[in-house]
Amino acid sequence: MTDEVESDYVGIFDGDLGFGKKPALILIDFVEAYFDKDCALYAGVEHILTNAIALRDAARDAGILIIYTNVAYAPSLIDGGRFTQKVAPLANFVAGHPMGAWPEGLEPEENELVISKQYPSAFFGTSLASTLTANGNDSLIMTGLTTSGCVRATCVDCCSHGFIPIVAEQSVGDRHEDPHRANLFDMQAKYADVVPDKDIMKYLATL
Repeated sequence: MTDEVESDYVGIFDGDLGFGKKPALILIDFVEAYFDKDCALYAGVEHILTNAIALRDAARDAGILIIYTNVAYAPSLIDGGRFTQKVAPLANFVAGHPMGAWPEGLEPEENELVISKQYPSAFFGTSLASTLTANGNDSLIMTGLTTSGCVRATCVDCCSHGFIPIVAEQSVGDRHEDPHRANLFDMQAKYADVVPDKDIMKYLATL
């Protein structure tokens, strides 16, 4: 941080929430579009997927609820509203399009939940909040793509719904480092705890 930024934040936006007692893990929009170099949505985040799979495997060992999200639209994109009007490459997420498929190594197991969404937040217009409440989860460990988009939107809504947002620092990514770092900084300041993956691994091992 620059001295100016530090003076604006330190002592004001430096609180911590801590880990909850019963977390769930969410993997936000890890789909082929972000890993296929021929796709307009390619983001060069292959290493983020590798990190997230390691966290997913640790979450399986811990026996916690694991949730995956993808984006799926009707062929007409009528359910995409202003979002698909604003971002034309979202047409890659018409239901059944190969760019919406899971990348190798991420395939959900039968006892894991898949939520399809149409907008950035995994909470908006979905059953996610109800599922977490019914399952007794008090916190949500977040991995996914992209940091400045669907991860941030999910983080803000997670906080707004009363769950503890834990952002896995090395398991979220973006197509450019600047918005990635800026959004990590802002989520840590205002909504969530941004936690190194190694610390989340240690926490999961205690459950």
